[in-house]
Amino acid sequence: MTGGTPPAVLSGQQEVRARVDARLSAFLDRTQRSLEDISPIARDLMEPLRVFTEGGKRVRAVLLWWGYELAGGRDTGAIAAAAGSVELLHAAALMHDDIIDASETRRGRPAVHARFRDRHRTAAMTGDPDLYGTSAGIIAGDLCLALSEELFDEGGFANSPAARTAHAALRRDVMLGQFLDVELQAACLPRETLRRRADEVLTHKTAAYTVVQPLVLGAALAGAPQDLLDELAAFGLPLGRAFQMRDDVLGVFGDPAVTGKPAGDDLVQGKRTILVAEVLDRAPAADAQWFEERLGHADITTEDIARMTAIIVDSGALAAFEELIDRETGAALRALEALAQRGLAPADVATLTQFADALTDRRA
Repeated sequence: MTGGTPPAVLSGQQEVRARVDARLSAFLDRTQRSLEDISPIARDLMEPLRVFTEGGKRVRAVLLWWGYELAGGRDTGAIAAAAGSVELLHAAALMHDDIIDASETRRGRPAVHARFRDRHRTAAMTGDPDLYGTSAGIIAGDLCLALSEELFDEGGFANSPAARTAHAALRRDVMLGQFLDVELQAACLPRETLRRRADEVLTHKTAAYTVVQPLVLGAALAGAPQDLLDELAAFGLPLGRAFQMRDDVLGVFGDPAVTGKPAGDDLVQGKRTILVAEVLDRAPAADAQWFEERLGHADITTEDIARMTAIIVDSGALAAFEELIDRETGAALRALEALAQRGLAPADVATLTQFADALTDRRA
């Protein structure tokens, strides 16, 4: 990435998604056949898992692939395995996240645990269908974790200490971020502490594992020097933060037909985000107290949600939050300029800029 004006190296997003989808499909085909050799019942475990892993934005896979290419990597077969591995890790996190949040849907379709629960009811099985759904959903998520490791090893990176370290950090930090989120929702925190803790979750649950670590892992797999890894992280961290902030807006104001989630879902679940911290800081005292009391309340109503969204807007919290998104996006684009100074092709700068815009200004 030095000297002159190098040619573009980044593959198109559709091409990356197609290659990752093909690698995942072939891998899961083999896995399912192997498990069904042990027991035909394995089909009942694999089918919901396979439906869940189909499609999606493949944000992490694309970023990992691009990190690899930016560092000079060219073995598409190897990186397809690593990218598929990250997608399986993401699927595991989402399956467990839906159980933790008691979410019925994901991407407009039944969540995995809900799919298992409904199967229990349809088949007139014995016992508690909810317990069965939760148990099977946990197992499906755990299986995805195991398969993620297996697919990563198929890429041939197992003998690279740097690759193993980066991949282990990604898996570890996913779990830490998840726990930080669970802890935040349960802790009795003063308002002055809420913003700091919400910021920790924003950084470690989503920004790191969605953007930073896939980029850095991909580059590490190609043997990137530390200074390039640092510059990719400087681009990825604010971009990942802006991505999650946009997700927090959609969790309140998103169109259910587009997001696949009920209107005001984050308010129903009681998500304590930086957006909520902005509300509590900016709303009149009586509104802030009422908002805090109704957030995630067991009997929250549609009227409550309507009033809460009005408070978010009228208090100026939404406008302030949008400014934060713009600030983080701007920081990412400035960091991209540093990458351009390394000799990144103008076409690749444009690709990354468009990708950043798409992540931070979206409807789903």
